[in-house]
Amino acid sequence: MSTGGVMTNTLEVLGIQPPMTDEAFIGLKGEPDDGDILQRIRRGEIDRNADLISRYQRHVIRIVSRRVPTDRAEEITHDVFVRAYVGLAQFSGSVSFEHWLAGIAVRTCYDFWRGRKREELPVSALTNDHQQWIEQTLAAQSEEQFHNQVRRHEAIEVLEWALGQLSPENRAVLTLVHLDGHSVREAAQLLGWSLVNVKVRAHRARHILRTLLLERRRQEDDTTQ
Repeated sequence: MSTGGVMTNTLEVLGIQPPMTDEAFIGLKGEPDDGDILQRIRRGEIDRNADLISRYQRHVIRIVSRRVPTDRAEEITHDVFVRAYVGLAQFSGSVSFEHWLAGIAVRTCYDFWRGRKREELPVSALTNDHQQWIEQTLAAQSEEQFHNQVRRHEAIEVLEWALGQLSPENRAVLTLVHLDGHSVREAAQLLGWSLVNVKVRAHRARHILRTLLLERRRQEDDTTQ
């Protein structure tokens, strides 16, 4: 994905000029911190938003690319920065700007899946390695064993199918808690949901995933008989 493409498209939509060298702004301290940039944006220097995009576009791309199809990642990343700019007045400074932006990225990906139809992966597309991964994941007894399984290479295609069968809410929670390793509290902050809601969904999503894998194994057994 081209970070330059994200930058150019977003700046064009927002009517913002590319970042410029500003010796008076940078001064003797090196690059300005986020607070300095935000203060200038709020005073009407909207072109300074380009500095935030330049600083955080790789951070946002990493989050987005783990959650949406590759061919949509640049578009979703662009949407994240547009939402952040439009909602900048809501940033209170109680958390870092980076964390606030990560929350917008996670919620934008969640909205993407809300409007997308679920997809099916044919049983015939699963290899022996996929089948072995399903067996071992179903046999996992602890959270640690489960997390180790979902991080294996063989998990990628099966997980893409399984995640596609989940509701957008359960998909978002399972990705944050079980795949990315965030705590329930951290996931709740990123999604802007209650702690109880995320805790319940984290348990439910793992249970649904196991049910889906059991069904996938049963379908595979039926085709080999």
